[in-house]
Amino acid sequence: MSLFQQLNNEFASRHIGPRESDIPAMLETIGVESIDELIAKTVPDAIRMKQPLNLPSAMSEAEYLKHIKEVSMKNQVFRSYIGQGYFDTHTPSVILRNIFENPGWYTQYTPYQAEISQGRLESLLNYQTMICELTGLPIANASLLDEGTAAGEAMTMFFHTVNKTDVIDRPKFFVDQYTYAQTIDVLRTRAVPLGIELVIGDFNEAVIDNSYFGALVQYPNEKGAIENYESFIASVHAIGGFVAMATDLLALTLLKAPGELGADVALGSSQRFGVPLGYGGPHAAFFAVTDEFKRFIPGRIIGISIDAQGNRALRMALQTREQHIKREKATSNICTAQALLANMAAMYAVYHGPAGLKNIAMRIASVAHALSEQLTELGYEVFSKNFFDTVTVTVKDVAAIRSKAEAAKINFHYNGNFVSIALDETTTLSDVADIIRVFGADNTAYAFDFSQEELNNIPGALIRTSAYLQQDVFNSHHSESQMMRYIKMLENKDLSLNTSMISLGSCTMKLNAATEMIPLSWAHWSKLHPFAPAEQAGGYQYITEQLGRYLSTITAFDACSLQPNSGAQGEYAGLLTIRAYHESRGDKHRDVMIIPISAHGTNPASAVMAGYKVVVVKALENGYVDMEDLNAKVAQHSANLAGIMITYPSTYGIFEETIVDITNLIHQHGGQVYMDGANMNAQVGLTAPGLIGADVCHLNLHKTFAIPHGGGGPGVGPICVKAHLAPFLPGHVALSNAATNTTAVSAAPYGSASILLISYAYCCMLGADGVKQATQFAILNANYMKARLQKDYDILYSGVNGTCAHEFIVDLRPLKKTAEVEAEDVAKRLMDYGFHAPTMSFPVPGTIMIEPTESEDKAELDRFCDALLSIRKEIAAVENGSADKKNNPLKHAPHTQHVVISSNWDRPYTREEAAFPLHYVGLNKFWPSVSRVNNTHGDRNLICTCEPTSAYA
Repeated sequence: MSLFQQLNNEFASRHIGPRESDIPAMLETIGVESIDELIAKTVPDAIRMKQPLNLPSAMSEAEYLKHIKEVSMKNQVFRSYIGQGYFDTHTPSVILRNIFENPGWYTQYTPYQAEISQGRLESLLNYQTMICELTGLPIANASLLDEGTAAGEAMTMFFHTVNKTDVIDRPKFFVDQYTYAQTIDVLRTRAVPLGIELVIGDFNEAVIDNSYFGALVQYPNEKGAIENYESFIASVHAIGGFVAMATDLLALTLLKAPGELGADVALGSSQRFGVPLGYGGPHAAFFAVTDEFKRFIPGRIIGISIDAQGNRALRMALQTREQHIKREKATSNICTAQALLANMAAMYAVYHGPAGLKNIAMRIASVAHALSEQLTELGYEVFSKNFFDTVTVTVKDVAAIRSKAEAAKINFHYNGNFVSIALDETTTLSDVADIIRVFGADNTAYAFDFSQEELNNIPGALIRTSAYLQQDVFNSHHSESQMMRYIKMLENKDLSLNTSMISLGSCTMKLNAATEMIPLSWAHWSKLHPFAPAEQAGGYQYITEQLGRYLSTITAFDACSLQPNSGAQGEYAGLLTIRAYHESRGDKHRDVMIIPISAHGTNPASAVMAGYKVVVVKALENGYVDMEDLNAKVAQHSANLAGIMITYPSTYGIFEETIVDITNLIHQHGGQVYMDGANMNAQVGLTAPGLIGADVCHLNLHKTFAIPHGGGGPGVGPICVKAHLAPFLPGHVALSNAATNTTAVSAAPYGSASILLISYAYCCMLGADGVKQATQFAILNANYMKARLQKDYDILYSGVNGTCAHEFIVDLRPLKKTAEVEAEDVAKRLMDYGFHAPTMSFPVPGTIMIEPTESEDKAELDRFCDALLSIRKEIAAVENGSADKKNNPLKHAPHTQHVVISSNWDRPYTREEAAFPLHYVGLNKFWPSVSRVNNTHGDRNLICTCEPTSAYA
């Protein structure tokens, strides 16, 4: 290999942790001669890929950055006044640099281990507080995926609340005609499988009777008009129904809050609070409810509790609502929030404060009012005199206006004879003058008078009089120095990938390379509106086509949809595709979905949401699918079999040799095979869902393909399918190729489009050989750790040759009997060693599931193994009686600085044993900021907004 060829392949050695010199010792520990022998023992030969992947050769990092800059220039960044829920915004540089571009924030995992997540938990609590304050409702979650799916969640929550039995007495849901089109699109998708009847019409004329369970209205609406929904809401409440208001956070700084108007739910997008457009995402949706719905609200809630020392501590409240725990009894399949983007929006509110936010809103409303006045003088009819930021006018010759606007590099929203102009934070007075010139004379000079304090475009009855964001956090950090230090203070409380490995089984916390991330901040990627004309989005069209082709090649499928913006959304989209396929063949009765107990935890919830009846299949002692039980269940449900959902390798970390028998059996009975792609990191380049016999699979780009987890989102879950399912992939109201039988599963046509760049970069810089190498090293690393740990811990499942795939399960249940040590004790003690715990009690209660990924080097793997082996010795001390069962380092873990330096230390082990149990810990100590959090206290005393100042007295 020449020096120049070497250069192009260097990224693989940056991404993959172990060095060439480490491999012999790792192989010797495992007991194999070569990586090839290990793979042969692990992946069944019958499903091995015989040909190399048809992907391009690897690029160097410098070459990739040059390439992606050239591709970005295919995007034309016009001034977009399209609106429809998406607005340009100024991301404060202090937030851009210290959160959006900072691995200390974007590589965090979902805060399941609260003691080492207090920073992001505080920021998400700020987010919830901001949402509650602006919407006037008492409970908010820590974000959902986007506005359209949030509306879907509100509809289904109302539906299940009113229709409590299998008999649907009240199937109708009213949606005002001036709701965003993409939201109606998603609602249609969500409604059909559940038997919900959408009624779309004018809220002023709607006759709401006992056949309705609820309604949705937009405030301000799709035309920009501000309507008073108070009496409409009262009419829905009168028949026992519920109302959701889709709304705008910036508008709510000036408008009466939904809670004040009587709404049961307020939802929308927080994107315009400093989050780039990014051609549609990722953006954090908000969702706030009345107290009545606090136990049913979808997604995650951050709550205030106390730790073992009685100090304030934050945690995820009511965690048992999560759908991976409730399985088929879950009413939502939300498994990914948008935590990183919610944190950006929260910090935007912290930085600007209530006065700053109101000033931004006043400027926008003022220029919108000035624009409306000028257009009226030019003879245009304005749709409504009540508006916040969007002026809609009736135009006789829309084509002429559009032509003139695009010549001036300006985009408006066009709908029949209506032209809507949505202004935003970035709009200047010269921009408004340019807009008016499109509608009037080219060379006219326009002057604007802003001397009037009153805004005639906000109706008096709906002007906000209530205060908001009075808490200290929103009134303390307005200089850049203060803000920078606040962000850093929170970051220091959190363990991220820039601290140590995060070995979460099934979550694949691998390197998120800086070169993959850098282009996301570039204007030609970040400033594009998702509904900009396709000819302006040449760069994004190129990326979506190329990435879709790469993913189809890797999965051995024929077509791909990039729209689903989480893994659970991918599951849902894949199941809807199967449903539409069966219906196209007249098989509407096929409604049974078989799911092995070893499948991924979100599968049953997704299946129920997609309208299927779930039939669970048992597992054998060795973790394999029970073929006898499967055969019996398939035979029993043959006539109505829709398909099977299977995770491969299984969630138990095994490549089952029976997989082809399973897929053949399902096909023989007329079903389709859905493969969950959560464990794709063990397949790429070695085998593929298409080779195994699957018909559809979703891919977690935030796992296998290097998109960061962002503290609990963003995620991307595209689906790849065989050719016969391609016609049934998700469509979208904004796309000309909208499928006939399915509609959108996300608000934007390409979901979280901007972060697709990360996975595209991953494929480009690793190339065909590198992506396969990544899989091989993921399997090598897992088997090395398993080999190091198996003498001291019970390993729950292995393949026929004694190997695991890319993850393995350590069984801690025996330790409960011998030492009264729980899995949670081991998880918390790992924090004292500087590590985040592996996945705990999933898929088997009382276990931990370890997945090192390919990105961790041998030294880091050894540090983690040394920590677990040291913990095993601490447990042995309890077992042999030299340590007390209740008063030992595991039961008191984690140990904070405050506890360790306290003069009241009275424990039977030393401070050194507590805080510095191994030599390496002292070299780079990460301190948990709170002691073990009291979960029960937090659920019994549900507080999920920032306390008033008096609470700290």
